[in-house]
Amino acid sequence: CFFMMRITVNRLPNRFYPDFKRVIIRFHDLGAQRTRDLMLKVIEMDEVIARQTLMQTLREFSKRHRNLTRKFKHHYREALKIVGETLPELDEISEDKKLLIGSYFSMEYAISSAAFFNPSIVESPDQTGLEEGSKRVIISFRATGEGHISSIVFHTGVIDRNGALSFEQTGHYVDEPEVVKRHTYDKALIETKLREMGVEGEIVRAVMQPLKETFIYGELLGSALEVLARPSLSEEERRDVDHIVWVADSHYRIEFSRDTHISERVIFPISYTERRGIEDARFVRFTDDDGKVIYYATYTAYDGYTVLPKMIVTENFYSFEVKPLHGRGTQNKNLALFPRKIRGQYAMLSRIDGINSYIGFSDNINLWQQPVKIQEPKYPWEFIQTGNCGAPIETPEGWLVITHGVGPMRQYCLGAALLDLYDPTKEIGRLKEPLLAPNEEEREGYVPNVVYSCGSILHNNHLIVPYGLSDTGAGFMSIDIRELIGKILNS
Repeated sequence: CFFMMRITVNRLPNRFYPDFKRVIIRFHDLGAQRTRDLMLKVIEMDEVIARQTLMQTLREFSKRHRNLTRKFKHHYREALKIVGETLPELDEISEDKKLLIGSYFSMEYAISSAAFFNPSIVESPDQTGLEEGSKRVIISFRATGEGHISSIVFHTGVIDRNGALSFEQTGHYVDEPEVVKRHTYDKALIETKLREMGVEGEIVRAVMQPLKETFIYGELLGSALEVLARPSLSEEERRDVDHIVWVADSHYRIEFSRDTHISERVIFPISYTERRGIEDARFVRFTDDDGKVIYYATYTAYDGYTVLPKMIVTENFYSFEVKPLHGRGTQNKNLALFPRKIRGQYAMLSRIDGINSYIGFSDNINLWQQPVKIQEPKYPWEFIQTGNCGAPIETPEGWLVITHGVGPMRQYCLGAALLDLYDPTKEIGRLKEPLLAPNEEEREGYVPNVVYSCGSILHNNHLIVPYGLSDTGAGFMSIDIRELIGKILNS
């Protein structure tokens, strides 16, 4: 880095890097004709050979996955959807052959074989069995595998009274959740979101008009299928109908089994809008006015072409609700929710123009309009862009925001700023120099010269900041909060 570091930054010894051994089972889509041909081969197999082939597969992979046969059954049903009713012989085949077919349409996917980075950290809902002065934490990571598809994974650890961080051993398996789509949709919100995406006109009215002011996913899908059945539809109109279904498809609830360790849970892309990745989740422990604690995470869904800002809601890290965010204040990336309401409203940081930091206020956590610009790139190390690195942290002196700046050679550095506690549209102070820049060890990676965080935590005057290492691995640093705030106030 080109700058003198005057704040004492303690890089902790904890490191995470890509791991080839963390695998899930995904559906192996072979296309319509190959799917049909493969099914015919299994149908014609000798029953004894089919059973032997299935048992050999189970022997080889059952130690690597829970409920392997359940996955095979699910993928058999997915393959059935592809061939439709073209193979009536499937009605007569044995359970072994159904499972065998499912195994052919299954594949292992290493969720973090390419990268394991951009972490956030929150206090765990479980604080039992700890030594006095310690705190259990949950750290989320962006895990990236083949094809650069990103998902969210978790680890849990403990910060002791002195700020040292230790992690629990990871579980043996990796599990995806059960997906539940029983969401009730608000018609006006869906129509607003479609307008933001530029999807409007007669075709939208044709799909939406038959629906009530609130509706469920199946009702929308039924209306969309009726419109798609019209022979006169143009390709552009068909794409618009697809977009309507995709927006609704981005609402879902997922549930993990209670017997999974948190390190075994992976939130892998589910809806079409996130089929190319779930990026940079910023978790925050939110305390409502009545004292209830809810965990929120803003993240970016990516379909390969466009980004869709979304939010995860959970109370226990077993059951999660996922939904899109609406309004001008949610455009682009870099959304970070404050940990409590301010003057009766939710507050959230954003970077709607890709360059400057903004703040928005809302009575509705799903709808954000009219954000206010609060920070612009000011110093040479952040001239290209500035933004937040996770939820603000409340201190007596103000809201502490860990920031990022991009400077020469697209180098990402971490910074820090203070916002007024009662009116966070006002910046009290900002570090003139970076808090952290990539050192020689950290600057090499998939995207060189990047340190980046998605959320920090304060414990016993120790600010613990997890951060990504050049879009490849993750590290942690500890800073004395009094020293940091003193430096900001005197900058």
